[in-house]
Amino acid sequence: MTEIRNNWTREEIKEIFDMPIMELMYKAATVHREFHDPKEVQVCTLLSVKTGGCPEDCAYCPQAARYHTDVKVHKLLEVEEVIQRAADAKSAGSTRFCMGAAWREVRDNRDFDKVLDMVKGVNNMGMEVCCTLGMLSEEQAQKLKDAGLYAYNHNLDTSEEHYNEIITTRNYDDRLGTLDNVRKADISVCSGGIIGLGEDLDDRVGMLHTLATLPSHPESVPVNALVPVEGTPLEKQERVSVWEMVRMIATARIIMPKSMVRLSAGRVRMNTEEQALCFMAGANSIFAGEKLLTTPNPEEDMDKKLFQTLNLKPRKAFKDQEVSV
Repeated sequence: MTEIRNNWTREEIKEIFDMPIMELMYKAATVHREFHDPKEVQVCTLLSVKTGGCPEDCAYCPQAARYHTDVKVHKLLEVEEVIQRAADAKSAGSTRFCMGAAWREVRDNRDFDKVLDMVKGVNNMGMEVCCTLGMLSEEQAQKLKDAGLYAYNHNLDTSEEHYNEIITTRNYDDRLGTLDNVRKADISVCSGGIIGLGEDLDDRVGMLHTLATLPSHPESVPVNALVPVEGTPLEKQERVSVWEMVRMIATARIIMPKSMVRLSAGRVRMNTEEQALCFMAGANSIFAGEKLLTTPNPEEDMDKKLFQTLNLKPRKAFKDQEVSV
């Protein structure tokens, strides 16, 4: 039985990360089968409930107010519209519905009250409901929990050492503080990062080390490949290769065996064979639907065909309530 550890050293993780790719994939696939059904993939839908106008300066993000992109700013959606979009997602096969708002932090106002109503509505539909709303206080996290929130996404994005090259409007401890507040409210933690931000390989190892040495591993670990957007500082970054994604996914799988590892942004650029490699390496969660907040994502028909080709099936909602990490 693979040991669940929270005391990994960076050197240990780097040794895994640097393994020959075929050996790394084999080890990851073996660990994956020990803790998960390899035929199951969690299907999630992500909806932007408030788009653009964000005061932060995340160098990759088209929703930052200071960058000139094609993103159209819209205020917080009405509760009824969000509930209908969640119902549509459920009908299409999603079991988790995530709502994202382009806020730096949650404020205790009418907009937050509306989000709480959205959470209650989606929870009542029998879906796992997730939010990504920026920084949270302990009290705000508890309000979301009381409303029925199942998971909260707050990515680290990159390593602590590289962080200031990407974001200057908050610091790494702010990120970790929000994760701590989410955990105190007994909400499932979803936290990962993005590769292709100009970081080096040690930064990738560093981010994985931070995640794997949290007091409890995140229940979900999204691995995103940068989708460069014109008008942002990172618009000219080169595409991340599938082998870089495989290496990140496989390493995450080995050091955080019980976590869901999500093949997230950048999947639209992958063909069936490339996605299959990621699933073989331990990915067992995807986002479905035409967009990930503001960036493209494979269409539902393509994902249904992908699942048929690879003999995959959607994971049932709330299955990981039985799993303690």
